[in-house]
Amino acid sequence: MKLIVFGATGTIGTQLVRQALNQHHNITAFARRAGKIKINHKNLKLISGNVLNSEKVKNAVHGHNAVLVALGAGRKGNIRSEGTRNIIQAMEQSGVNRLVCLSTLGAGDSRHNLNFFWKHIMFGLFLRKAYADHQLQEEYIRNSSLIWTIVRPGAFTNGKRTEKYKHGFSSHEKNLQLKISRADVADFMLKQLSVDQYHCKSPAISY
Repeated sequence: MKLIVFGATGTIGTQLVRQALNQHHNITAFARRAGKIKINHKNLKLISGNVLNSEKVKNAVHGHNAVLVALGAGRKGNIRSEGTRNIIQAMEQSGVNRLVCLSTLGAGDSRHNLNFFWKHIMFGLFLRKAYADHQLQEEYIRNSSLIWTIVRPGAFTNGKRTEKYKHGFSSHEKNLQLKISRADVADFMLKQLSVDQYHCKSPAISY
């Protein structure tokens, strides 16, 4: 499968690129400084570009089977939402309709899964702007014509890929660690390309 990963130099994006190559996909890695990816592989193509440049994004998306979005913007900014809006427009114009996008546990109805610390301290204060960016990003996706899956992971850890995690649980589920390894997040995102269980849905994942 021909895949393009946006945010390919981030911690999740890097995992997506490596795992997808191991699964014998053809990968285009799109990032502001794609040269930071120190992987030499015949099935890997690097594109350096700004996701806010709609023309650059459109040219990059053309010809792919699916798009994986793992954009990051730190605590501030609107890179996730505005970048994703450009990606959506490029996909709709290019006829590429499968999107798997990274969001966060706590967005939408999954906010009920959070404990007091994450709900009121982290997303309520320290990460308020990032949380709003995720919310807007998800809104753009839901309003698109694409076959999308929004993935909502708990806090990232540096653990190994275990493939042993909870996913698609109810917004009332409380028996959660609220964390998951970056490797398992990438594992789950890539698995969505071969199943239709979460088409046009927003599964949360956590240990």
